[in-house]
Amino acid sequence: MAYVPGVALLAALVVGCSAGADGNANGTDSKAGSPTVTPAPPGKYLTLPAPCRAVPRSTLKDLLPGAAELPADQQHKVFRGSAAVTYDTDRKVGCSWKSDAPNATRSLSVDFERVVSYDPAVSDDDRADTVYAKKEKAAGLSSSATTGPPAEKGGKGEESETSEGSGKAEDPADTDADATGSAEPSPSGSSGGSTDGTPGSSSSPEEALPSRILDNLGDAAFLQDLPKQAGSPAQHHTVSVVFRTSNVVVTVRYAEQPALITQVPDGRELQEKAQALARKLAETLSE
Repeated sequence: MAYVPGVALLAALVVGCSAGADGNANGTDSKAGSPTVTPAPPGKYLTLPAPCRAVPRSTLKDLLPGAAELPADQQHKVFRGSAAVTYDTDRKVGCSWKSDAPNATRSLSVDFERVVSYDPAVSDDDRADTVYAKKEKAAGLSSSATTGPPAEKGGKGEESETSEGSGKAEDPADTDADATGSAEPSPSGSSGGSTDGTPGSSSSPEEALPSRILDNLGDAAFLQDLPKQAGSPAQHHTVSVVFRTSNVVVTVRYAEQPALITQVPDGRELQEKAQALARKLAETLSE
């Protein structure tokens, strides 16, 4: 039997280990050539604003006529607002206000939803766009139709389905029902307005432009006009403005209920004020 000195045997073992280490360092293992998945970029927004402080008091006084004439303690209660009950304030928050004036009741609500993608291959912005697209479709609108009379923008043939990704578990926010999809867009109003909400010609100052896609508001936006339901004696009129900026989806709802059924809310005024507030919120988010 050949005799191998202990020192020589130890040297051989060290050489063998070094060769193995060099092979791993050079990437020559069994996983060489495997594609590297680069995670999609996160959304711009990591937090949400305090919803009941998101609307300035001066704006609330304009949107809630009659509140400024109330006693100080009642004013404070109205302008303080009521926070929405949510189970994850990092993801969704909201606030609502209501004012009862002698001639009408006005109500306002704002909701902020921060969308986070659970798929590393899908960015937060893309996921938020999917959430927004569902709301837009529920309103009977399609962002692919941005030309032509507003009445044509809600055509069934123009609706486009947004891809849902690779079949992974849906974002919990997708399952939340949104009030903007509770009714079809209003057929009332003139079709002579532009998509940015500028009033066109109308036979009546109270007539509002129909539901439509809005321009120059966030990354995507639409307005849904919901006048009173057919057959209902109440002249309740609600306007919703929904917009997306990066990975946050914002919903503004503004409504009026006249004290008398013979009074008709000014739909154009409701639309203009709801849009003005939505643009202020978009500017605040961008700061």
